[in-house]
Amino acid sequence: MLVFNHLVCDIEETILNSSTSISATGRDAEVSESTLRRTVITSVVGQALEWYDFFLYGTASALVFGEFFFPIGKDPLIGTMLSFGGFLVGFMARPIGGIVCGHLGDRIGRKRVLILTLLIMGTATFLMGLLPTYNHIGIWAPVLLLALRVVQGLAAGGEWSGSILIISESVAPSRRGFLSAWSPGGATTGFVLSSAAFLLARMLPHDDFVQWGWRLPFLGSVVIVGLGYYVRRRIPESAEFVKLESSNARVRMPVLEVLRHHPKELLMVFGLRFGEGGASYVLFAFSLAYGKFMGLPGNLLLMALTVSMVLMIPFSLWFGYLSDRFGRRPIYLVGAVGIMAVAFPFFFMLQSGNTALIVMAYVLSTSIAIGALEGAQPAYMSELFAADVRYSGLGVGREIASVLGAGLAPMLSTGLLAHYRSPWPVAAYLFLLGLSIVIALRFTPETLPRHLRAGGARR
Repeated sequence: MLVFNHLVCDIEETILNSSTSISATGRDAEVSESTLRRTVITSVVGQALEWYDFFLYGTASALVFGEFFFPIGKDPLIGTMLSFGGFLVGFMARPIGGIVCGHLGDRIGRKRVLILTLLIMGTATFLMGLLPTYNHIGIWAPVLLLALRVVQGLAAGGEWSGSILIISESVAPSRRGFLSAWSPGGATTGFVLSSAAFLLARMLPHDDFVQWGWRLPFLGSVVIVGLGYYVRRRIPESAEFVKLESSNARVRMPVLEVLRHHPKELLMVFGLRFGEGGASYVLFAFSLAYGKFMGLPGNLLLMALTVSMVLMIPFSLWFGYLSDRFGRRPIYLVGAVGIMAVAFPFFFMLQSGNTALIVMAYVLSTSIAIGALEGAQPAYMSELFAADVRYSGLGVGREIASVLGAGLAPMLSTGLLAHYRSPWPVAAYLFLLGLSIVIALRFTPETLPRHLRAGGARR
């Protein structure tokens, strides 16, 4: 802990000294509608640009990385599984990023940390596009790829929490669900952009795609970093952090404060994220590998997934709005039960090979079930912690759950498929992930005050 203390204090001092031009706006917890609107828009755009980078690896793992960086054995599923192992490595780095970024976010502000994570993420993604493959440098190819994935994971560990808080800490509880849901909508947009980038690249002749075309989505990060930096510098600091800063009420070591005094809240966040993250990446990443195993056209699955992700944005916003009316807990329960309901039908519908059924499978599972969770999650999780430790609480609880849930899911699912040569063990795993959310909700209280829910007095 002493080493960690010195490390984060050094980083904190460096960022403060190099970021004097970044200033917070306002001195109380109230913001104007125009400022709030600009906060939401810039947060969404920043999220979209940063998560475009992070999601590229998941798409590439399912479609190309196994062949180019992990060509081991005769069974292509082995290479894909090892590629998803890199996916897991990135998620293993996220708790470290969550701890460091959480500390910095609670000490020097949400905005500065979000600029830092964008620059780190974009640089790592761009370098992935320049890497030689296994055929050129042997074992160094996957080693360098995994090292860059670790860097991505460190940045991602601080991204979600900061982008959520920059909105949720500037809005009243009665509107927090709907407005906070815009931020994961930006992350969804990033996934759509990454899928669309690979769809365009795969339209190249096969030889061109193999030789250089797959690199284009990664190299495009150089443009994204520039645009994202411009956008994030224009976003105002969250109103609650400005109030903390002006009153000098910040905690010196917020991570230690969370661990000592908020262990229950950490476990609640872990439980809410574990099943949601695992289910999301079974559907987002493993399903593409399963389609490839089944011999389904890769562009068909990418198209269906992209359609479902586009539809997920209005669905998550709708569910966020409903969470402002009926509470966070019941909406989250809808998403959890939805995952359990579609777990087995999802793979039946993919096996049919029918385009309409495949699109419907993704819409039911991703747009609606995951959309309900994504819509309620930002407000629900952020309301479990006080402002002085909120960034750290979300960073630690959510990102540790991301390792065991989201990070492990594609690799474990591919291993089950490789062993059983059947999707039904994976479907059972997906069902259990949904069930784990239901269990977590049993121990997590409602956070929206009773008088703000439907049937009570509303402001």
